[in-house]
Amino acid sequence: MAHNAQSSSRLSPIAQRRLAVFRGNRRAWISLWIFLFLFALSLIAELIANDKPLVMRYDGQWYAPLLVDYPETEFGGFLPTTADYHDPFVKEQIDAHGWALWPLIPFSYQTLDMQMMQPSPAPPDGRHWLGTDDQGRDVLARVIYGFRLSVAFALVLTAGSLAMGVLIGGIQGYFGGKTDLIGQRLTEIWSGLPVLFLLIILASFVQPGFWWLLGIMLVFSWLGLVDVVRAEFLRARNLEYVRAAKAMGLTPRLIMWRHVLPNAMVATLTFVPFLFTGAITTLTALDFLGFGLPPGSPSLGELVAQGKNNLHAPWLGITAFISLSLMLSLLVFIGEGLRDAFDPRHIQQTATPLPRNNANA
Repeated sequence: MAHNAQSSSRLSPIAQRRLAVFRGNRRAWISLWIFLFLFALSLIAELIANDKPLVMRYDGQWYAPLLVDYPETEFGGFLPTTADYHDPFVKEQIDAHGWALWPLIPFSYQTLDMQMMQPSPAPPDGRHWLGTDDQGRDVLARVIYGFRLSVAFALVLTAGSLAMGVLIGGIQGYFGGKTDLIGQRLTEIWSGLPVLFLLIILASFVQPGFWWLLGIMLVFSWLGLVDVVRAEFLRARNLEYVRAAKAMGLTPRLIMWRHVLPNAMVATLTFVPFLFTGAITTLTALDFLGFGLPPGSPSLGELVAQGKNNLHAPWLGITAFISLSLMLSLLVFIGEGLRDAFDPRHIQQTATPLPRNNANA
């Protein structure tokens, strides 16, 4: 508590009020911690769900299969290929000559369970807690890895969109005139391009990948942010302190960076969580349609498609629906709290009133 109070005291008064407003929204505050906890778990997905032991002891020697690929001959096998630790022979050798510490889920997102007693997709049981998909892969492992992939994609896309949107919208709003007019016409033309059709055409020539898809989405994702930044710069450029900075001979770049941008970011930051949510939704939709990440990637959209194609396996659709609903709901709640934290009306309500004597004086 003392550390939190000390860290809060380092913030400016306006930042402290915004933090107080955000904490006052209990739904947003709890959603933030739940989302951070889930994302932290996904960052160590290899330690939670993996088809390799975390650590092994074999014939008196220590092994780290999670970090090093050992050949099967190292454990009494006959093949020089990487050991399959789910192979019955390899497991018998390890049990006879040592021991292995497995992750909580002994399957990775791409592991095909070849020892299942029933056809895929298999319902949830003690071996696969959320069942398997139609290829025999553990659904829970794919959800954990898919959560990390979706959040990482949305983080990079949101950061890139924020940079491009602030740069382009700031230039339009600050300089105005012909710069703003030409920029608006180009933005309108660019936003009218059919993004989905372009992705379909490009996917027929190039195999989509994480960075390839990210680059294509970045070309269009900044458009929704430009109008917000442009409006803020148009408003702020006529304020007295901006005119004073111009009269002092400061360069436009310095004025935009030091004086206009901080005020423009107030409205821009409230837009970021919803931009983040839109990035996850877009990636999921593209994966569902088959124009997103490569086949086999731990995608939540691919899980939704499997639920649609396997209606006799309801656990697939239910898991996909719950995972996406939870993720998007948490982000929407966080966005609502952030919007309230930057709302001047809420900040004024949390402001400490002056004492009566000072007010009368």
